Amino acid sequence: MMSPEKQETLTRVGPGTPMGDLLRRYWHPVAAASEVAGARAKKVRLLCEDLVLFRDERGALGLLEERCPHRGASLAEGCVEPDGVRCPYHGWKFDAGGACLETPAEPPESKLKDRVRAKSYRAQELGGLIFAYLGPEPAPLLPRFDLYVWDNALRDIGHAMVPCNWLQIMENSMDPYHVEWLHGRHFAALRRARGLDDALPYRKRQVKIGFDLFEYGIIKRRVFEGGSENDEDWKVGHPLVFPTMVRVGAHWEHTFQIRVPVDDTHTWHVWYACYKPDAGVEVPRQETIPFYEVPWQDENGDFITDFVDGQDIMVAVTQGPIADRTREHLGSSDTGIAMLRRLFLEQIDKVRGGEDPLGVLRDPAENTLIELPQESKKYGDERGGRIEALDLSYSRHSPIKDQIRKLLEAAPK
Repeated sequence: MMSPEKQETLTRVGPGTPMGDLLRRYWHPVAAASEVAGARAKKVRLLCEDLVLFRDERGALGLLEERCPHRGASLAEGCVEPDGVRCPYHGWKFDAGGACLETPAEPPESKLKDRVRAKSYRAQELGGLIFAYLGPEPAPLLPRFDLYVWDNALRDIGHAMVPCNWLQIMENSMDPYHVEWLHGRHFAALRRARGLDDALPYRKRQVKIGFDLFEYGIIKRRVFEGGSENDEDWKVGHPLVFPTMVRVGAHWEHTFQIRVPVDDTHTWHVWYACYKPDAGVEVPRQETIPFYEVPWQDENGDFITDFVDGQDIMVAVTQGPIADRTREHLGSSDTGIAMLRRLFLEQIDKVRGGEDPLGVLRDPAENTLIELPQESKKYGDERGGRIEALDLSYSRHSPIKDQIRKLLEAAPK
């Protein structure tokens, strides 16, 4: 069982909290780039802070406190102009750096605008996402992970707002045994109850799991029944990228699952998918990366559990807005979860000591293209169900599912 004090330390992300201070040392996605095209402002919330994101007509990204410093009206309801965003209430205008450019109702000789600033943060675009940095200066580099920067690739971005703490979703990614139960036996039972085929790909038993630190997080390893440590699932594994991302997939289908801590009880779940075929296969050029919502509740408010990601959301949400770890009883199968919690506490201590935490990048020479390790065979490929698996995951809602299916059909088996 966990102490209430440690529970608070691990889950609270607001300004001045230990975990909030740690998470502010990293860049986090806050929107798709397509959401701020065409001089639009968008309200966003990150780490318990309400913000407004906009791109001015010159292309500069601005990320400011949502409340206007004048009378507190929302800048997210304002108008984006060539050089900034104008408050809807009295017309005060602020540029992307937070400087006040105009205070229209004040006398021409007034110096008030020179004394006023809106709190501003850094924002940067990469791979069709807008990332924000809310921490102290100097800001680290935004990591150029492979899926964001590979060429000749097809991409889409799914998302969902999940009403629970970010940590319980991350802990699910350090729990390999849930795959064969939740996505295997439980999923099969649900399908049988609905009169459907229960021959799902998640049926192999895991006989060994392992976790190793690497420069960007934790490598997850496993051995399946009938396999050995010579298999790629163990020799290569796949990564949890600290602090809020996991990379899954295989062959040339890869996904970043990013769990953005909106506040203590809400997580913006982003599925950033990249489909990169073998050399010689040309991918159609994308002018914009499709951005779509992944539904996880039906019209009655019930969980949608006929797909893998919906099952993960169900178990995360049913643990409560913030899972009560003071009541839990961990077993030997929970070594990954215990390791992740220790790692967070260790990195909190590093930040308290004035050091950069794990994975923070400062050297541009290391940030051209960061290739992350990933086994080439997906769990369940023994059934040969790569195409069918589209309908068992979040990607069944993708607006480019037919394009993905065609690429899969043309890919080497």
